[in-house]
Amino acid sequence: MSRFAFFDLDGTLADRQSALSDAVSGLCRAHALALDAEQWLRTELVDRANAADFVRLREVFGLEASAAQLWQDYVSLMAVAVTCRPEVLEGLARLRAAAWTIGVITNGAGDIQRAKLAGTGLAGLIDGVAVSGDLEIRKPDLRLFELAATRCGVSLAAGGWMVGDNPTGDIGGGHQAGLRTIWLRGRPWPEGLSPAHHVVDDVTDAITILLNETSE
Repeated sequence: MSRFAFFDLDGTLADRQSALSDAVSGLCRAHALALDAEQWLRTELVDRANAADFVRLREVFGLEASAAQLWQDYVSLMAVAVTCRPEVLEGLARLRAAAWTIGVITNGAGDIQRAKLAGTGLAGLIDGVAVSGDLEIRKPDLRLFELAATRCGVSLAAGGWMVGDNPTGDIGGGHQAGLRTIWLRGRPWPEGLSPAHHVVDDVTDAITILLNETSE
């Protein structure tokens, strides 16, 4: 029986927050940015980052470097800083060995999200990725889940799983796509949103649930 699971990237498979701090610090050192510019970046990029943020950074602080250069430097620094714990990589490898198809559905700009996948070693463990920047839409838009299914060579109608930390984007989106869901608790749960099928504290616990499905 074919089985598939989609995972969120930031805050689920990879630790974006600590990487963000390191990448911003590195960018500010490289371009000798003032403290107020660093504080601005930390505020503006707290949830996500894209090239337009660096156009505004350059305009607000009158920087000499081009916006394109600032963005590329940030992407490179983020790719180096972002991490995925070894036990998560090992868990995904076990899923693949158990004949699971694995996809990533993530909000963000395509270049930086793919750089994170490559930098963490996740790229070699997944069958396909759908990034919101590919279609200029964001989770929970069903089209992003459909794109992930196409890129992974699976059908949403066959039933699968969505694993993530964002209640609306990951769990709500997964429900709309007809998927079973596993939520990594942490963010506030919106009133009226249907509950996830499972709630866990760590993505490795979610992987264990999926592996137990394989043995059933």
